[in-house]
Amino acid sequence: METSIVISGFGGQGVLFAGQLLAYAGMDSGYHVTWIPSYGPEMRGGTANCTVIISQEAIGAPIVSRPDIVIALNLPSFEKYEDLVKPGGLFVVNSSLVDTPVTRTDIDVVYVPVNEIAETYGTNKMLNMAALGALLAHRPVLTLAALEEALRDHLPASKAALIEGNIAVLLQGHAQALTPAGE
Repeated sequence: METSIVISGFGGQGVLFAGQLLAYAGMDSGYHVTWIPSYGPEMRGGTANCTVIISQEAIGAPIVSRPDIVIALNLPSFEKYEDLVKPGGLFVVNSSLVDTPVTRTDIDVVYVPVNEIAETYGTNKMLNMAALGALLAHRPVLTLAALEEALRDHLPASKAALIEGNIAVLLQGHAQALTPAGE
């Protein structure tokens, strides 16, 4: 099993941290991982994306042209990555910022209002956790428990007060992604 994941959005949405967290959780679970960040010169507010590969075997190359999974946290990311998701792959879309329908029929699509989910816990800065929860609801490449453990083990001490909120948002994103639209 090898799964490639691209997370993309604006700087400040936690794109790079979400990728790091997946990499840590994968590594802590005994998988081979790669994490490659990329961001525009503006940092907060500019473009940001990262590529994560989680594999049971050694990873031959960290470059991915057709990812298995894409999380698009904003409209520019949606527009850039919709056509790049591998057929049969998963496209997680932040419906808080993107109301454009996916035109492809050969991929699984999950629309989740990650901003609103995070805001119910006090800040939209945790929207990345809602997106990861949605991803794991449809492609359990790691367990929720592995992500929770990675949060506890790898979140900087200065952010320790945010652990429980991040876990709650992760779980809510997971639950909401499993709920059919309109319920």
